[in-house]
Amino acid sequence: MRILLAGGGTAGHTSPLLATADALRRLDPEVEITCLGTARGLETTVVPAAGYPLELVPPVPLPRRPGADLLRVPGRLRAAVRATYDVLDRVRPDVVVGYGGYVSVPAYLAARRRGIPVVVHEQNALPGIGNKLGARVARRVCTSFPDTPLRNAEYVGLPVRRMIATLDRAAVRAEARAFFGLDPDRPTLMVTGGSQGAQSLNRSVSGAAAALAAAGVQVLHVQGKHGGAEPGPATSGAPPYVVLDFCDRMDLALAAADLTICRAGANSVVEAAATGLPAVFVPLPIGNGEQRRNAAPVVEAGGALLVEDADLTTEWVVEHAVPLVTDPARLTAMGAAAVALVPRDADEALARIVLEVGGRAR
Repeated sequence: MRILLAGGGTAGHTSPLLATADALRRLDPEVEITCLGTARGLETTVVPAAGYPLELVPPVPLPRRPGADLLRVPGRLRAAVRATYDVLDRVRPDVVVGYGGYVSVPAYLAARRRGIPVVVHEQNALPGIGNKLGARVARRVCTSFPDTPLRNAEYVGLPVRRMIATLDRAAVRAEARAFFGLDPDRPTLMVTGGSQGAQSLNRSVSGAAAALAAAGVQVLHVQGKHGGAEPGPATSGAPPYVVLDFCDRMDLALAAADLTICRAGANSVVEAAATGLPAVFVPLPIGNGEQRRNAAPVVEAGGALLVEDADLTTEWVVEHAVPLVTDPARLTAMGAAAVALVPRDADEALARIVLEVGGRAR
């Protein structure tokens, strides 16, 4: 069976795509997988590194507001669909799986016109424009969160990589902290704004470096490509404050941490909840409110706090995050509340659906 997985841009699309690809290979080692992306996304790095062939088509950004850029969409879309036809003719997939983003719309349209069945997976609690379109042509529509408003949607959860889905944080904590150069015994805060980073979050947390150090807290800060984390020079004997631009071992980062402060993208929410890591979710202040919706079930269950971007100041970190990360009993209760909320086998659940749809097409 030949399968084309279409998705890219950020880790929000590429991570579930790769988790599904790995699950497909476990379930059927003979399956032939090709990924579809654009030259501007994270997929150009992570897909080849994972061992999957990658085909590229022109991106089709979908503006959120009317304007001159909106007028360019039809021409860009036609070019991308033509390029996708070429890919379909070379790969000859039995099924196309779309994860949203710039690359999925031409994939949905080209697959429909070629008579190839489509499976859609939506990562967020509120769907994007691309997957709203894809749901109209798909054989199966799968979601990461219950009650996602998409036509004929079925809840399967968010596919995450096996290294995270099977992670025992306590068992590998010492190894994880050694990997990042952290102390094995200090309370540990992990900060991340996702693959793109979050400057406001980075500045607010790193501005509290002195207060965190005074409380004996060490920090693993994945600042992303836009930077902004400036904890200042380390003083002798102070707890480590490790700043990384990118982390390709998020399993170890999750294991090293006692608490995370992060955005509320689907990957961040599900990975924290699935591994029982207490979180402070800071939703992206733009968009359609999907990040706030993503975080809501975990926050309501008591597994996380939600703080608006404008409210996450250095003063907030000092007043609230420092006492939290140094309170083991509260952290234990939060982790227990989160861990049972999300399925850990969504990768294989989605893979089985893809194999079923592709098998029927053959």
